[in-house]
Amino acid sequence: MVPVITEYIAIRPGCNGGKPHIAGHRIKVQHVAVWHERLGMSAEEIVATYPTLSLPAVYAALAYYHSHRDEIDADIAADEKFVAEQKAKAGPSLVAEKLKRLHAQDDSVSPG
Repeated sequence: MVPVITEYIAIRPGCNGGKPHIAGHRIKVQHVAVWHERLGMSAEEIVATYPTLSLPAVYAALAYYHSHRDEIDADIAADEKFVAEQKAKAGPSLVAEKLKRLHAQDDSVSPG
């Protein structure tokens, strides 16, 4: 007998960074975990948002996450650290700077 999770969860070197993902998709288990645990999305809401996913696949991803929580949480933390480092290197966005200047100009205009 093949465990149900292996029908839905794949881990292949060179695919999704070798991280566990929903078979046939580029959606990692950690994505489903973040949507469910941090954003509060139910499995049904995840399927409604990503209709190419099946409900059993989402539940399999959540089961995999809960069976490998420390490993998946470490991957999430590493990704968040990487994003923070890249943002710090890049500095403020040009759009943010332009909006800041526009708001400063609006604030300096005195009424009537």
